[in-house]
Amino acid sequence: MGPSTQGGSARVQLGPDGPLVSRLGLGSSFGLARADIGHAFDRGINYFYWGSVRRPDFGRGVRELSQSHRDEIVIVVQSYSRVAALMGPSLRSALRKLGTDHADFLLLGWWNGPPPARLLEAAVRLREQGLCRHLMLSCHHRPALLEHAQNPELQALMVRYNAAHPGAEQEVFPHLPTAGQRPGVVSYTATRWGDLVNPKLTPAGEVTPRASDCYRFALSHASVDICLSGPADRSELDEALRALTRGPLDVEELAWMRRVGLEVRKQARANSRAVGLVDRIMGAHTP
Repeated sequence: MGPSTQGGSARVQLGPDGPLVSRLGLGSSFGLARADIGHAFDRGINYFYWGSVRRPDFGRGVRELSQSHRDEIVIVVQSYSRVAALMGPSLRSALRKLGTDHADFLLLGWWNGPPPARLLEAAVRLREQGLCRHLMLSCHHRPALLEHAQNPELQALMVRYNAAHPGAEQEVFPHLPTAGQRPGVVSYTATRWGDLVNPKLTPAGEVTPRASDCYRFALSHASVDICLSGPADRSELDEALRALTRGPLDVEELAWMRRVGLEVRKQARANSRAVGLVDRIMGAHTP
């Protein structure tokens, strides 16, 4: 796996048998207008995540792309379902809204341990029925990710990874299966819910990172295939897109981001419980 081209049109294969995806993905939760979806697609974005907060305009934008560019886009539909019988109706409802007959990925959301067999079997049946092509899982407990990575039914995993929470570098990434069998890795919460781009939390003497710096940090790690973004408007979307044209961080920039991240984590520790709860409610739809 690895980028097939350079710049905004770069593509990477997500999982051993997965589709080619843009290095940056868009989540549905933060208010992008319908036209913004087409704007992102025209600039190389093809990964669209329909999650627990589903903004109508985001859905309309993806639906428009589905009508004329379905083979060029990757649609991810999240399910937090803990009832196997409800997974199918929920997925079908989402597909109708997005104007497509299948999702490229069905994401099983927030499993910090193995999903019950009945739920995984239900997801596999939906795949066999052609309602989704691949399965993905999100997890907030890094040790559990290693067990999920061994599950042959899972094509990709979602991992929290940013400059304030870089623990996946030691606890997850080095321990994933070898390249040919490695599940795809999607990172999220790149800005730590805005803390990394908040000047009030930036240590004295340091420059406050831009959102694109936060995305670049995640994408600079060789184990990260795609970084999710959650821009709320066209301005924030264009800033996110700059991560693709600016490219990976150099050594000095990485050191700077780590210094800022360490201080942000110290200062924001009092809010860690609230952030953790939001992580779980919102899943991957994070800026």
